[in-house]
Amino acid sequence: MVPMPPLTIRAAVETVAAIGTVGSLFFYFLSALGLASFLRYRRERIIAALLDTPLPPVSILKPLKGVDPEIWENFCSHCEQDYPEFQLIFGVSDPADPAIEVVRKLQAKYPNLTIELIVCDRILGTNIKVSNLAQMLRAARHEILLVNDSDIRVPPDYLRKVIAPLADSSVGLVTCLYRGTACPTLGSRLEALGIATDFVPGVLSARFLEQGLHFGLGSTLAFRRRDLEAVGGFEALVDYLADDYELGKRIAATGKKVELSAASVATLLPPYTIRQFLAHQLRWSRTIRDARRCGYAGLIFTFGLPWSLLTFVAAGGAFWAFALFALTFAVRFVVAYVAANAVLDDRQMFGTELIANIFLLILRDLIAPAVWVASFMGNRIYWRGDVYDLKDGRLIVVK
Repeated sequence: MVPMPPLTIRAAVETVAAIGTVGSLFFYFLSALGLASFLRYRRERIIAALLDTPLPPVSILKPLKGVDPEIWENFCSHCEQDYPEFQLIFGVSDPADPAIEVVRKLQAKYPNLTIELIVCDRILGTNIKVSNLAQMLRAARHEILLVNDSDIRVPPDYLRKVIAPLADSSVGLVTCLYRGTACPTLGSRLEALGIATDFVPGVLSARFLEQGLHFGLGSTLAFRRRDLEAVGGFEALVDYLADDYELGKRIAATGKKVELSAASVATLLPPYTIRQFLAHQLRWSRTIRDARRCGYAGLIFTFGLPWSLLTFVAAGGAFWAFALFALTFAVRFVVAYVAANAVLDDRQMFGTELIANIFLLILRDLIAPAVWVASFMGNRIYWRGDVYDLKDGRLIVVK
């Protein structure tokens, strides 16, 4: 074959990059529509919450492994809810887990609350968290169940806002958006920035395009016991990595709606190094890749800044390419700003450190395509000190 002249190669790169940029602008437009749709919906939900809405008793299930940053404050936020009746159930698989001591202190501080600790002595599948949930369920006294992770901190009106939509019998599951509270490390700040400016717009654009959610988020899963039983219980999920996604997907498949709560919560992020940040991003990317294959492949049209920068370079610094880059950057920033501030009320992201976070946003956007490509180059998952292979969403232990 005769090699292509350099100019032709450059023209091809310029064309592909320009198409990628335009595709990304279209994604940002969809994200903006998703953000606007959710903000309208949330206002309606807040107004509805002011009316007399039934507040049934709730059993909160919190599986634990080890001690997360500020775990005591996270637990206390669940105990100080403005809600008439709820039960807290904590579960561990290791009787020597250091989280047990924290739960004991919590029981001593809040003697009037029903706080139970379950040591789960069986391993029902590769996802130990879900295995624990299946064993913790026996202690749940109420029909309404709520599951969230140990690193979640919630506002005092959390339960009221989350449980209210379940008054509608057509709603099968309620989930929550969340923001990341970063440690000062660069990796932790990049992780928090990604949650606010990539993950949340992605969830809301999916909600807009698909006319509703069809999956759950691990920050909060609230549902009826009978709806859980209708999809096979926790036992049906014990080998899945994305158990939150799978539970929402299965409940939606029964014809029930998955709703986003008007509440948002915070997740306390570890002090990630850059290496730990990249490892976490790779695990998360492979999880999404297996859960939503078509949608994940479409992420190639979400890398607006890298595409537009490549267009500018391939076009030899032409004015039209610079204008396209400037437009892409402006739209990307506006969508990110609205997601962080208006949706999540995340002042950490674009508050006093606005300029620094703009540079971090650019850095994260340049890293994202590399992580996306790497996610297709294997199925290995490193999770809480264990090693797995991921196949069709299921975890397989690596011996």
